[in-house]
Amino acid sequence: MSSINVLMNNLEKLKLFKIKENINSYLDMVADGVKTPMDAFSEMIQMEVNHKEDLAIVSCVKIANFPFQRGIQDFDFSFQPSLDKNKVMDLASLRFLEKTENIIICGTPGVGKTHLAVSIGTEAAKQRYSVYCISFHDLISQLRKAKYENRLEARIKWFCRYRLLILDELGYEKMDVDTANLFFNLIAKRYEKSSTLITTNLTFSKWPEVFGDPVLTNALLDRLLHHSQVLNINGPSYRLKDQLQLMTDDD
Repeated sequence: MSSINVLMNNLEKLKLFKIKENINSYLDMVADGVKTPMDAFSEMIQMEVNHKEDLAIVSCVKIANFPFQRGIQDFDFSFQPSLDKNKVMDLASLRFLEKTENIIICGTPGVGKTHLAVSIGTEAAKQRYSVYCISFHDLISQLRKAKYENRLEARIKWFCRYRLLILDELGYEKMDVDTANLFFNLIAKRYEKSSTLITTNLTFSKWPEVFGDPVLTNALLDRLLHHSQVLNINGPSYRLKDQLQLMTDDD
């Protein structure tokens, strides 16, 4: 077997696919004196590094379990003038993760809470932070099931491994005190260790109606709000706007 075939096989085994794809071109450039061996080697290595970083980003975004793909650039701030764009862009810079802060996004249905949560989460995933997004309903269902199957500790530990945990749509489901304690245990485990982002349609004064125990709710809010940033979106519904636009177009 020729040396070039051995090289190609070894590049394949090492999964250096970008180098394998481009090495003949670079060997030609070195032979023609267009590039020095060191320049060629350096450029191929950088090409491989960039490729692997791109794959890692795609993997992080996929693992994050986002319900859809949208970025900050897709958010219509002009439609929600009550929202501080500078504050949102600061959150998208991910400084809050370095400070282990939580984010609570409050607002009525349809104002863009989930869009913002997904956008911030996507920025974090692209920077290769571990991110996971789940609806509050599904989270509670999983915690209940884990408790029933005597593996609650393992499931809470699984959720705690993410640097950013996004919990969408808190407020649509009331729970008994035992179930509320499951959620409290998760938040307590993540407290001051990792960031949690929550979207909710409720003001904080109404949270006891969801969790069924004012004392537990106060303890929960104490941990969530101790190091946190709160976004309040007071504006119209995007979904209603789109529906009205469809009705106008039909006319």
